[in-house]
Amino acid sequence: MSDAYVFDPAVRPSVAVAGEARRFPVRRIWCVGRNYAAHAREMGGDDREPPFFFSKPGDAVVPSGATIPYPRQTADLHHEIELVCAIRLGGADIPVERALEHVFGYAVGIDLTRRDLQAEAKKAGRPWDLAKGFDNSAPITEIVPAKAHPARGRIWLAVDGQVRQDADVSDMTWSVAEVIAHLSASVRLEPGDLIFTGTPEGVGAVAAGQTLTGGVEGVGEINLILA
Repeated sequence: MSDAYVFDPAVRPSVAVAGEARRFPVRRIWCVGRNYAAHAREMGGDDREPPFFFSKPGDAVVPSGATIPYPRQTADLHHEIELVCAIRLGGADIPVERALEHVFGYAVGIDLTRRDLQAEAKKAGRPWDLAKGFDNSAPITEIVPAKAHPARGRIWLAVDGQVRQDADVSDMTWSVAEVIAHLSASVRLEPGDLIFTGTPEGVGAVAAGQTLTGGVEGVGEINLILA
């Protein structure tokens, strides 16, 4: 037992790094809402509304290849495939032209969403926390250290082999650099932060027993089983 705490603190969540024995320690998880025009339209928004953000707890990460239980308190769990940006260098009010200097690397993630809880929260004007930030809600691949920054490339997701989301990273309304700049105007980013950069159109429900696969060209592929 630790002498510094009333009980031993939880192990810090982390993500594997491609080609490394060392892992990426996760601090916070930020997510961008409606960052692809077609998805914004399918969710009832405009093509280029200003970016908005929500968060997930750091320990929501789960590695690719995992089997996770279907979440409690939902009958409408949705998949959202995303390019994930991992931050290596902190800062506030980061200018767009310097934003990519703060990136450690990239991964593929799935923003799992309890859509029925989200709809209820929206209707009541309440926060989305329980719709987005639940256990195992941030599946993610290993992080690939950045030698280049993805500006285009296929992003896709299939359920039991049937493709549902299929777009290009270049379809993002706000680029990775713009997302970092916007977010850092509201909060100070720090090493260990992950940013889920938004999902394309085609989001939909998944059921227990189904397998999710997906990927981002040049970054990696993810797979997940819902028990």
